[in-house]
Parts: sequence; C-alpha cells; structure tokens
Amino acid sequence: MSNVRVAGVGLTSFGNTPERTSRDLFAEASITAFEDSGVPRDDVDALLYGNFMGELSEHQGHHGPLMAEAAGVQAPATRYESACASSGTAVRDAVMRIRNGEDDVLLVGGAERMTNLGTAGATEALAIAADDLWEVRAGVTFPGAYALMAQAYFTEYGGEHEDLAHIAVKNHENALNNDKAQYQSAIEVSDVLEAPQVSSPLGLYDSCPLSDGAAAIVLTSEEYAEEHGLDAPVSITGTGQGGDRMALHDRDHLARSPAAREAGEQAYADAGIDAADVDFAEVHDCFTIAEVLAIESLDLFPVGEGISAARDGRTTADGETPINLSGGLKAKGHPVGATGASQIAEVATLLSGDHPNSEFVESGTTAVAHNAGGTVASATVHVLEVDN
Repeated sequence: MSNVRVAGVGLTSFGNTPERTSRDLFAEASITAFEDSGVPRDDVDALLYGNFMGELSEHQGHHGPLMAEAAGVQAPATRYESACASSGTAVRDAVMRIRNGEDDVLLVGGAERMTNLGTAGATEALAIAADDLWEVRAGVTFPGAYALMAQAYFTEYGGEHEDLAHIAVKNHENALNNDKAQYQSAIEVSDVLEAPQVSSPLGLYDSCPLSDGAAAIVLTSEEYAEEHGLDAPVSITGTGQGGDRMALHDRDHLARSPAAREAGEQAYADAGIDAADVDFAEVHDCFTIAEVLAIESLDLFPVGEGISAARDGRTTADGETPINLSGGLKAKGHPVGATGASQIAEVATLLSGDHPNSEFVESGTTAVAHNAGGTVASATVHVLEVDN
C-alpha cells in the first residue's frame, strides 16, 4: 500500500459571510491548496467533497460536479454527507483509494453556507442530523441533546459547568493567532458562566457558532510525491470510522462516544501506534462537553478525567497534550461540511511547522483529527505523522 501524503492545504476564513456561496468558498480554498501543493489540476484523479445542508441553504443538490468546476478540476466528483462528519468521511475514502492504488492525486474537502439561513433556519436545518421521528418532532435540538449528554456525564463522573468553561476559554485563547478563526478574541471563565443559558448546563459560550467556510486538501501517493519532488513531509498514516445508534434514547450510554472510540481504535491500529504516542489533537468540540467525550474516547485521558483536563492545564497549548490548537469548532468555527477536512489541514500545518501555533508542538511528530456527526452517531479519526 502507498503512504498518503498531504501535499497542500487551503482554508477560507471561517465566519459570517452570508453573501458568499459555497462554490465561491470552495473555489478559494482549492486555489490555495493547489498553490500550496504545486500539483497541477490536470493530475487530479477525482474530487471527494463533503457538504451537509446544501439543499436547504442554497436549494442546491448534485454538489460534486459543481464543486469540481469551481475548483477548476475536470475529473469525477462525489459529494459525501455524514452530517458534521461529511468531509472527514471523504478524507477516509480518499486515503483508502490512494492506498489501494486506484488514485495518485485526489482533491478532498468540503464547504458549508449556513449564516444566510439565520439562527432559526440554520438550527432547523442542523436538526435533520438527528432522528426526525423520535427526536426532532419531540423538540430536541443539538444544544438540548448535548446538554443531556453533559448532565449524564456530571451524574456519572462528576464535574460542573466551570470545568466546561475552561475548555471554552482555552479554545478562544488558541484561536487568537489563527487568522482563519471566526472568533479571535479572549474570554474569561466568568464570561462563560454568566452568558445566557442555551440548554442547562450549556450556555452561549459552550456552543460553537454558525459559520460559513471551506477547506481543501490535495492528497497524493508517496510515489507521486517523490517522483514530482513535492515538499510533503506529513502523511496520513491511520484512518478509522465508527458508528452508533442515531437517537440518544436508543443508546446504552449518554456519557460516552462508542463511535469515536471505535474509530480511534481503528486509526491507532492502522497507524501502528497507541494513544500514548499522540502529541496533540484536533477534536470535534461543537459543544464544550463534546471535547471531554472526544479526548476520553480517544484514550488521551481516562474516562472521568477529561472533564478537568483543561481546568488543570493538561490540554492547554503548553500542557501535556494540547487539544484544539486551531481554536477548535468553538472558536475557529464550524461550517459543517468543511470541518473534517479543515481539521486535517490544521493538524498538517501544525506538524510541518507552518501554523501560528506550531511553536507549542515543535517536537511533536504524531497527531490525530477527530470528526463527529450529530451526537456522534458517526465519527472518523485520522492519524497524521511528520517525517523526522
């Protein structure tokens, strides 16, 4: 099997740009990725593109060929939809296609346009990632669902809202130097605790924002990278995918994420590493409690200890295992279809030394990206490593 090299990455700024279409956003990200990679567009074998709500936000389906055209690529194109894990799933398929020799060069990414719907419209659109029959019609929204998960965690393992507040503060601090982040402003624990409550115990600052944005990655086989003299020191060495029951009431446990654990175990085994080898991670913190569940599912912290990790300084930029140096979904933003690919881009640039926060992981060689869909009914995990 061929190793999969990250040849180039491109990100738009994430934020509130309701006037920009998803094709406009993806075109910008793709231009940057191709410029970063040095790979000609004519060498691309296919586009694998993630998007969740295009039919609702832009009355647009059949995204694959549309986004290939926007990227200037004449190749087969496929749209992937797995809620918030859409482009993470696209990355996973891309890795397997290159490994099995089917392709040498793939453009992978995603985009989402959300803010043009407004808060109420976007909330309704996001809700279709839950079980419509048994959750949505009963009034469940994702803030409410994650609040139930937080309450279950507090009941079983302990913790309080102030523990979650430290996660929000940390991720805002990490985003200060990230010029692609939606929120480049510091907050205090008191800001989180005093913010309007969304769904107890979660408040406004426990929640990621609505975001518009796009991400693009050029992936190549190791043979292609060597033959063309590419500067591509980062490889995706492990990939995994897990699943769980859709509705919360059908699950065995609300305070754990079996899909993420399954995906992480697969990715670690695939890369030939274990959790102790991971130097840092980008995880899917759509709500502050989601970061806790993620780092425990990835075995970066024992179950029950993830809740205090930020408060104790263990996951801060200068901590033992930095989490979400990009700012995470919480501060960087969460344009749903772009998020998984953007995490790969952030990890790759952190490992290569090209990220504003690379100084915190100068000696790091191994990192993971964790992308989740819905209430983690879907999850992908990727291991990335940099050449020594």
